[in-house]
Amino acid sequence: MLTTKQKVYLRSLAQTEKPVFQIGQNALSDNLIKTVSDYLKKHELVKISVLKNCDADLKELGFDLAMMTKSECVQIIGRQLVLYKRAKEPKIILP
Repeated sequence: MLTTKQKVYLRSLAQTEKPVFQIGQNALSDNLIKTVSDYLKKHELVKISVLKNCDADLKELGFDLAMMTKSECVQIIGRQLVLYKRAKEPKIILP
C-alpha cells in the first residue's frame, strides 16, 4: 500500500512521461494484461491512455487492471491511468 506522499512522488514522475499503452474498444484483453505486467516488471511505472471508444468505467477499469497485474493504481486523471509495481530490485526509490 502506497502512502499519500509516495503517490504524489509517483505522480510527479509520471507527469513527464507519455502514455505507453492505449486501451480501446476491447478494454482488458489477455494480451494487454500480459504486456502491461511485463512492462511493469522492467520499468515499475506505466502510464496508460484510454481511448474514447472504450465504454468501460475508467475507475473500474483502472482498479481491475491494477488487480490483474498485481500493481497499484496511482492516479486516474482524465482518460489516463498510472500504475506502479515495485520490482525486486527497485529502480524508483520512494520517499
